[in-house]
Amino acid sequence: MCSGSGTDPRAAHRIAEGDGTVDGQGPAPEGVDTSVPNVARMYDYYLGGKDNFAVDRAAARKIVSMVPELPATVRGNRDFLGRAVRDAAGSGIRQFIDLGTGLPTRDNVHEVALEASPGSRVVYVDYDPVVVSHGEALLATAPSVRIIEADLRRPREILDHPVVRSLIDLDEPVAVLLAAILHFVPDSEDPHGLVAQLRDAMAPGSRLIFSHGLSDPGRPEATKGSRDVYASSSSPVSDRSRDEILRFLDGFEILPPGLVPAAGWHPGGVREDLPPGSELIVAAVGRKP
Repeated sequence: MCSGSGTDPRAAHRIAEGDGTVDGQGPAPEGVDTSVPNVARMYDYYLGGKDNFAVDRAAARKIVSMVPELPATVRGNRDFLGRAVRDAAGSGIRQFIDLGTGLPTRDNVHEVALEASPGSRVVYVDYDPVVVSHGEALLATAPSVRIIEADLRRPREILDHPVVRSLIDLDEPVAVLLAAILHFVPDSEDPHGLVAQLRDAMAPGSRLIFSHGLSDPGRPEATKGSRDVYASSSSPVSDRSRDEILRFLDGFEILPPGLVPAAGWHPGGVREDLPPGSELIVAAVGRKP
């Protein structure tokens, strides 16, 4: 899953006015803070989804005003995720852990994996209780798919979680997904070390499906402005340089076509007709030797 329930790619710029309401239609669920922009709900807005509030839309509109191609870039990242999961399933991988999954959308990881390889097992992980609640409702009738509330900044707790241990055999290849999530983990939290812990627990032949926001030195004002908006959200953003991003793949064999714009990643080759702004999110798939 990823942010964007009810996503319509044609509606990425839809603006629904309101205050503490979902898409302007009704009150927020009990316990949901609508005073602070939430990055999962902002992502949902970029995708044209309905699970967002006025505060999320206002923050997202500020960023889109500075980076108008961002909604298309986010959709490109979603498409990358589906292609990478299909490719992993085609290689024989039957188990998937999606970290920082976000709100449900169409073509969720379990839907793609089960279509490509019936019998696949999927565990979604998110630290947001609202995301987990959405996921539990969606997955109520899917015995091989579960969602747990946990924090990717504590990978050992995730790997030792009883639900993970019941569905995922870490002695066999697994695909670990970190799609557009690590740029919300600051350097002070040692994100490279977190990925290394996951890598060390993965069996040979496992895959890391990975995307990350790339700093844009060509537009310093837009970069700073976007960071300022996210600084007042539920998770400040830490976009990184290409070299910093490549470090996340240490210890993995980077599969073709390498670290490329997410919208252009295809198994074995890169799309050439990339839309403007595609370089804002880069992606790669690593294989553990």
